[in-house]
Amino acid sequence: MRSVTASFNILPGKEAEAEAAITKLVAAVEGNEPGALIYAWHRHVKDPSRILVFEVYADDDAVQAHRETAHLAEFQQCFSRKSAIFDPDSVKIERWDRLAAVQR
Repeated sequence: MRSVTASFNILPGKEAEAEAAITKLVAAVEGNEPGALIYAWHRHVKDPSRILVFEVYADDDAVQAHRETAHLAEFQQCFSRKSAIFDPDSVKIERWDRLAAVQR
């Protein structure tokens, strides 16, 4: 298994657009990516502009397949300077190997 975390900020005044883009992306991942085992989006409790995505994939091939999807490419346009919904300077993406877990 391969885990990925992504964090970034929603730009002020873009909250409704952000939620719509996130909902659309999550639906596309759920419907088209069987190797995406967990694709969970979180909003920070004290700062709702901060987003954390926790992703677990079956393997590296599933991670690569996710990166190559049209729906992710479309979502990434939300970070373009011209039509940004999310702050491109706030993006942090990290890959993790599972050490231990409780899974029910």
